[in-house]
Amino acid sequence: MSDEGYDPRKSKVSDDTMDVWRQEAVTGDLSEVPGIGPAAIKKLAASTDEITNTYQLFGKYLMLKGPDKNGNKVEPLEHNEKFWWFLKNIGITAHRSAIVKAIAEKSATYFRDIYDANLYESEEEEEEEKE
Repeated sequence: MSDEGYDPRKSKVSDDTMDVWRQEAVTGDLSEVPGIGPAAIKKLAASTDEITNTYQLFGKYLMLKGPDKNGNKVEPLEHNEKFWWFLKNIGITAHRSAIVKAIAEKSATYFRDIYDANLYESEEEEEEEKE
């Protein structure tokens, strides 16, 4: 993985917090998304998309799924990368990978094949699992 871009291993959100997020109902309050705090909420609202609730954030995430400008399917790795860059481009400087991971994993509970955590395993992790 490159130094810039989405990497779920960069998420500082605990597994317990992510488990709760995946299981709880969405209320619409942006602060319910792991990694989103007051500064990110302001930046989302000030973006050209004027994202003020969780449903709109999911909508933005799903819009980036494509198809791309050439009509090609946007695969999960590219999709999450596009969302990470969207967050960076609107000025979110902290917890981008956590936000992407939270939205991607929650979306995966609704939409099959939208996110596959196994695609981000390193070769070392794969070797450890084989042992």
